[in-house]
Amino acid sequence: MSNSVKVTLPDGNCLALENGSTVLAVAERIGPGLAKAALAGRIAGELVDLRTPLHEDVAVEIITARDPEGGEVIRHSAEHVMADAVKRLFPEAQVDAGRADHSEKFQYDFLVEEPFTPEDLERIGKEMQKIIAEDATFVRQGVNREEARALFAGKGEDLKLSRLDDIPEGEEISLFHHGEFVDLCRGPHVQHAGQIGAVTLLDASGTYFRGDEKGLKLQRIYGTAYSSKKELRSYLNRMEEARKRDHRRVGVELGLFMLDPVLSPGAPFYLPKGVALYNGLCDYMRDLYPRYGYEEVITPQLFRSELFRRSGHYQKFHGDMYWFQGSDEDEELGVKAMNCPGHCHLFSTGKRSYRDLPIRWAEFSRLHRNERSGTLTGMTRVRTFAQDDAHIYCTPEQVPEEIDGFFRMVSEVYTQLGLEGLEMSVSTRSEEFLGEEKDWDAAEKALIDAVENAGFACGIKEGEAAFYGPKVEADFRDVLGRAWTLATIQIDTAMPGRFGLRYVGSDGELHQPAMLHRAILGSLERFIGIYIEHTGGDFPFWLSPVQAIVLPISEKQIEYAETVKARLMDSGVRVELDSRNETLGFKIRDAEKQKIPLSLVVGEQEAQAGTVSPRLRKSKDKIEAMTMDAIANQLADATAKRSMGPL
Repeated sequence: MSNSVKVTLPDGNCLALENGSTVLAVAERIGPGLAKAALAGRIAGELVDLRTPLHEDVAVEIITARDPEGGEVIRHSAEHVMADAVKRLFPEAQVDAGRADHSEKFQYDFLVEEPFTPEDLERIGKEMQKIIAEDATFVRQGVNREEARALFAGKGEDLKLSRLDDIPEGEEISLFHHGEFVDLCRGPHVQHAGQIGAVTLLDASGTYFRGDEKGLKLQRIYGTAYSSKKELRSYLNRMEEARKRDHRRVGVELGLFMLDPVLSPGAPFYLPKGVALYNGLCDYMRDLYPRYGYEEVITPQLFRSELFRRSGHYQKFHGDMYWFQGSDEDEELGVKAMNCPGHCHLFSTGKRSYRDLPIRWAEFSRLHRNERSGTLTGMTRVRTFAQDDAHIYCTPEQVPEEIDGFFRMVSEVYTQLGLEGLEMSVSTRSEEFLGEEKDWDAAEKALIDAVENAGFACGIKEGEAAFYGPKVEADFRDVLGRAWTLATIQIDTAMPGRFGLRYVGSDGELHQPAMLHRAILGSLERFIGIYIEHTGGDFPFWLSPVQAIVLPISEKQIEYAETVKARLMDSGVRVELDSRNETLGFKIRDAEKQKIPLSLVVGEQEAQAGTVSPRLRKSKDKIEAMTMDAIANQLADATAKRSMGPL
């Protein structure tokens, strides 16, 4: 073994260090200022602890609070400080596991006698400040399994002993200490507690050990931390804005849907305004289908389990579906959770020629998935939903053109909806997959090439593909900077073979078609939830559940206002009339709260002239009065053209 290692820095310069030197030693060699600010390192794209020893030549980058990953290290370290504070205040508490994702928050689960109260969180927060002020050094310690078991058994940490058993034999076991607190952890952590900066606790809730609803009931505490109070305030402001935009709140306020977690968990009730929004999205997609070569089909809601055994979903997706005994002996029926098996069966029932391809089948049918109750979140995680789902069957040579058509369709739809800044990634195979590795490799390369040919930088999501094929994921960042995966296109490496799908080629021989899964909006329920939060309920005019409202100044104009409403309805405008005995100012403010794009004021002057006085939401600009026919035609035209605004 060499006595030294060569470390390559981001600027290309190299350092020679003694074998076994740490990442922190690299920072010290670069300069004392960097060593003081260092929080972690990065080797081969992976965050590593500063105490990580170097035994071979590597490229090393030093992470500080200026790097986005620095915040993750700060929050991970604050997580340990929180657990330390809980143990100081509640010595009998058992510490379970922390959070894997520290991009915004930290959390720990605890076994305690009583649920944490707001007063408890305040005490824990103050204790954390004391621990941070103590500025204890974080120390990494490698131990064997017996040493770790003896340590946690001595502390009465039975949950930790259970977690210890999850670490595979032969894998390194590491502990992190600061002061008297110690926990199983891979790191990375800050050098000392004082680097944590500004911290706050956010909430506490109940959870279950290992997610088992029949297991131990635990208490989870959430918090966040940043390197400065300014960064923390910025985060809290974003969270407050997110709370205001929460689709569960806004959707109810606007009368779009109702959620009943007792009688219908994961299954929203759509109210008339919500149906208008839902149908508006469906109608828009349907209008595009002929131009992009799609035809709609409807497949059954129930299938015998043989179909899902054939597709592979029975083996890979069984626990996420609903099953029940049919009327026939040994008949097992599954409620449809996805459209692809039915579409494959439909393809297999007829003789197909290369001249028929590509076949593009779209379907909006209801789908049902047995999501765990603890994972349900308003409209974004439900048990019943519909997708703007489609499957494309084509020759292998047609695949690039079909993917290009997908990108064109995504661009058109998202522009129409006012969604910008898409980021494209390809999800690659996980450890469990159906099909051949060579087919996956070819499919992954085809998708990466397609993304780059479409002019996007292609990110890679390692191991995140579904079991039947890699996919392109279009991630959209909303106004709060949150990333959501919406549109997807996926090459299926398994189902065409499992269903024995064939078409007659130009050579007269049978060939297996390529199969693509495609969604533009994805789950309509999820999309609606995300879209509500992005827009705050301010939908484009063409999609607004109520596009205009007629506001009579007094009871004397109600009859004329009803005439205006009827004329607009005849033109296909979604319009309401506010005939309440309230002031005009009150009615205007209420219309703005309901996010109605256009108010049409009618007083005595308008009634006599046969006109209306338009008023745009969020605009103080005066608009000239318009005749009933003029405003009806204008709004009908704006709807037909799917305009963002009414005028």
